[in-house]
Amino acid sequence: MVAAHDLQDVDPFAATESLRTALPQAGIVLPSLAVDAGSPTLRLVDLGRVRADVAVRLAEALRRAGQG
Repeated sequence: MVAAHDLQDVDPFAATESLRTALPQAGIVLPSLAVDAGSPTLRLVDLGRVRADVAVRLAEALRRAGQG
């Protein structure tokens, strides 16, 4: 596991691409996934808006990952 202080310098573009490639493995697609260009110093990743069924699948995938 990576320490939180090590994650503060993560490139938001790399993080976005990492998430974009990992989500389909859990059967999840976030069509609006992008780097938030309006806040470059905060390094935000915009997950976008999703349908309720996608939000439920994302929550289930996170729960499963937490159990493993």
